[in-house]
Amino acid sequence: MSEPLVIIGNGMAAAKLCEELSARALGRHAVAVVGAEPTLAYNRVLLSEVLAGRMPAADTELKTAGWWRAQGVTLLYGTPAAAIDRAARAVVLADGQRLPFSRLVLATGSHPIRLPLPGADLPGVTTFRDLADVDALLKAARPGVKAVVIGGGLLGLEAATGLAGAGVDTTLVHVMDRLMERQLDATAARLLREAVEAQGVTVELNAHSEAVTGETCATGLQLKDGRLLEADLIVMACGVRPNADLARAAGLACNRGVIVDDRLSTDDPDIFALGECAEHRGLAYGLVAPAYEQARVLAAHLAGRPAAYEGSTVSTNLKVSGVPVFSAGDISGTGTEDIVLNDRGLKIYRRLFVRDGVLQGAVLFGDTADGLYYLDLITNRTPIAELRTELAFGRPALAA
Repeated sequence: MSEPLVIIGNGMAAAKLCEELSARALGRHAVAVVGAEPTLAYNRVLLSEVLAGRMPAADTELKTAGWWRAQGVTLLYGTPAAAIDRAARAVVLADGQRLPFSRLVLATGSHPIRLPLPGADLPGVTTFRDLADVDALLKAARPGVKAVVIGGGLLGLEAATGLAGAGVDTTLVHVMDRLMERQLDATAARLLREAVEAQGVTVELNAHSEAVTGETCATGLQLKDGRLLEADLIVMACGVRPNADLARAAGLACNRGVIVDDRLSTDDPDIFALGECAEHRGLAYGLVAPAYEQARVLAAHLAGRPAAYEGSTVSTNLKVSGVPVFSAGDISGTGTEDIVLNDRGLKIYRRLFVRDGVLQGAVLFGDTADGLYYLDLITNRTPIAELRTELAFGRPALAA
């Protein structure tokens, strides 16, 4: 008899786990996937393309309905999980159904952060996190509409460039002195700002949001310096927090996210967590690549094979206005030496951070073809002494 395995969450992490399970443990588990959204799993990274009108929503789908059927996975999407009954080993759905499990995986993702500003509950204020958000923004995006996007990180940039691509007069406000301050140094951030502005987005830095103005709906964003930015739409895209609600209510150990060990197990040995909801060694990753690495480890463990997740080297790949940006590793510059390539004419910039003969971090702008090469050097702590003189030019050419 197959063991009942229930996965709560129907996002990218859950889809990757099912893909890995199908390659390793076909038939060992009777898998049921529970999703709150009324759609098949889709690629959230592509939401800005849908918003800008460059891609239909259907093209974001990760797996077809036929693929899920072929894997023998039972899909229950559009029906959120309401509780975990650990004593009875069952998941309780919002419609009252109970799904028994032998093992349970939490892949519940994240909640978008909504700033607690006065007026934040007015119509016209939204987030940018899922297809429902994109659908609402598309309905509101029309000639003459003004939008303000709060947040200069990945989500904010995707929302702002997506809205601008849809023809909306868009302003991006960010509380810090540069865009993507966690991933980029000052030079790369300046080049990114220029690329964003070239796409039609007005960028306001060091801008502290104070309140949403309006009575029956949003009419603007008041900044702490006294300026009022007129807006029919205000998009809060200023980060996410792990969705550990079900786990916390079930008494599982949680901090920011659901605490897991190197097997992705919670403090209940039959319950696991991965992706944005999981916290491993004090870190909750909000990116796709770590979730996929966790899925491979968890699938191997569920298949009865030894595997351990030891953390991820965080990397970011982004394309804004056709200009690629890449960041990986430690780019703080603390105790490091710099190797810099800066071609102002071609707007190609590379900064490599070296400590103790090992590459610690990399920032690339304009040409990211060697991003994975640098990521590999960082992850494997490869000595770069023999590569140093040519390192800024990327992967060495193969010998004849």
